Amino acid sequence: MNVKQTKPKNIVVLVSGNGSNLQAIIDSLEGKVELGSVIAVISNNASAFGLERAKKHSIDAIFINPKDFESRERFDQKLAEKIEFYNPALVVLAGFMRILSADFVKIFSGRLINIHPSLLPKYPGLNTHARVIKSGDIKHGTSVHFVTEELDGGPLIAQAELKLDENESFTELALRVQSLEYKLYPWVIVLFLQGKIIQFENSVKYNNDCLVSPLLLND
Repeated sequence: MNVKQTKPKNIVVLVSGNGSNLQAIIDSLEGKVELGSVIAVISNNASAFGLERAKKHSIDAIFINPKDFESRERFDQKLAEKIEFYNPALVVLAGFMRILSADFVKIFSGRLINIHPSLLPKYPGLNTHARVIKSGDIKHGTSVHFVTEELDGGPLIAQAELKLDENESFTELALRVQSLEYKLYPWVIVLFLQGKIIQFENSVKYNNDCLVSPLLLND
């Protein structure tokens, strides 16, 4: 019996800082080369440690200086050109601290994902941990979603939850959420590479069925 072989899929990761989620993704794909691998890491920050992580794993590490461009749109055009060179099946935002233009998002629609440190749609934007503590919420977590023109508003793919501890500090909470991210993001990426997750209009299909609610990672 002939078994159909699928070509491994290319992944490009965008980072602005430490790249700890990038590291979790790289580690999770070791031994899964038949699915795909990270082949390029691109940053808008020359000193981003994520670039060093890429070099350590013999992954192309690319810095694009925003100061070289007269507008956000021109920067995004160059960024898109660099990404398209690698013909990626998936573009992963892993702490990429720039708001992407509508044209950029359209180019990579359906293959552009982001992770956000809250249980979206609650707390889009910045300072999520402090906002959760201030509001007295009992649950917090992290979400992976397809990227659309709406900031942190794209179709939700999956979430991981935790319960807040009494008198938990901002730092303690941030570290616990981060540990969830290291599990959630690689899990979602593997599902995408397996063809189990696709963006369908403004929703997500999992195993060909539209999700009513995000997939939940059991911690």
